Amino acid sequence: MTEPSRTVEVERKYDVDPETPLPRWEALPGVDTVSPGVLRTLDAQYFDTADGTLSRAGVALRRRTGGPDEGWHVKGPRQGDGRLELGWPLGEGDALPSAVATTVSEWTSAPLTPLARIENDRTAYLLTGPDGVVAEFVDDRVRASDLRQNVKREWREWEMELGPAAPADEAGRTAFFAAVEQAVLAAGGREAASDSKLARALGF
Repeated sequence: MTEPSRTVEVERKYDVDPETPLPRWEALPGVDTVSPGVLRTLDAQYFDTADGTLSRAGVALRRRTGGPDEGWHVKGPRQGDGRLELGWPLGEGDALPSAVATTVSEWTSAPLTPLARIENDRTAYLLTGPDGVVAEFVDDRVRASDLRQNVKREWREWEMELGPAAPADEAGRTAFFAAVEQAVLAAGGREAASDSKLARALGF
């Protein structure tokens, strides 16, 4: 079986109005430089069983094009402050690759059908310090379709995800995200009402 890429996501999400200005990150601990924004056009289709087995288990299965990590992704249930994401290349055609199906079989072997489509115009910024990338900040403008209920939704949100040079200790991460939240609130953002794009696309 093809070995997937493995990433543990530690991130925070915030809701924001369409015209809210970007936060200022100068006061974030360990951050010296913020890169220019890079636009990524992302298009993801999510899949689940007819009765939502994956969603109930806290698992998300998607096929996404665009961006540096395009491909098939399985996001596992949240564990502590993070969430393990496995990734595989797109492969040929739209069919579920066997390696991905084998991974998903831990939760279900039932047929999988499209659940939602999420299109996202993302602008990504790298926040770096002396040892490398501390975090990635993304400004997302999202268009989502609940394919089973035929409902469309649009919103804007921000995400801050820790990078390889982020604080390794819990106290350091807590201080970093506290400074992030202070900057977000000062800019006019607010705590996210939903913990994932998929949940929000489905009205949760």
